[in-house]
Amino acid sequence: MISESAMVETESLKFQYPDSRFHLSIPYFAVKAGEKVAVVGPSGSGKTTLLNLLAGILTPMAGSIKVGETAVSDLNDAGRRDFRIREIGFVFQDFELLDYLSILDNILHPYRISGALKLTGEVRRRAIFLAEQMGVAGHLKKHPGELSQGEKQRAAICRALLSQPKLILADEATGNLDPENKTRILDLLFAAVDEHGTTLLAVTHDYELLGRFDRIVDFKEFRV
Repeated sequence: MISESAMVETESLKFQYPDSRFHLSIPYFAVKAGEKVAVVGPSGSGKTTLLNLLAGILTPMAGSIKVGETAVSDLNDAGRRDFRIREIGFVFQDFELLDYLSILDNILHPYRISGALKLTGEVRRRAIFLAEQMGVAGHLKKHPGELSQGEKQRAAICRALLSQPKLILADEATGNLDPENKTRILDLLFAAVDEHGTTLLAVTHDYELLGRFDRIVDFKEFRV
């Protein structure tokens, strides 16, 4: 079952953690290019596991994973790492900012850890432009410990968007934020993906936000 319009497509996907009763089994899953999809389901149902499989952080026991034109499940470790840095923007619930780096260096960090991306003056200018869009341009010389939760998340979104990825994976991106910041972060994230036609797959427990997505996938059916 192949879809030419799919940005994400998995078939007969199976995964199990070692020494665990957890077993994820997804016969077929697809997300269209440019689509904004929310993933919901009970804790432990495999939502984060799917994001990690799509990004090549985890490898499936069986089945295929395709993102854009890349067969992620066929790549070796180095290939998956370069693919992830080059093609995927990952937004984490706990931000994953490095305390010893400035906010600007955190945003630029993917360009420093892999030859898959080249750090140029244009990239630096784009980082500053994104920071202006996200309202954190005045904090670029600061360190994460000096920022609020909302400011940290906006910096993390800048980092995820910097490489102009085809796919954004957001794992509870608004989970640690107060209601006002949840709405603002989602506004900024949606505006950014709409501007570039980026595909968004977001795990969330914020059911009040679900009406803003194009489609909702309930994951409880995939957990065995």
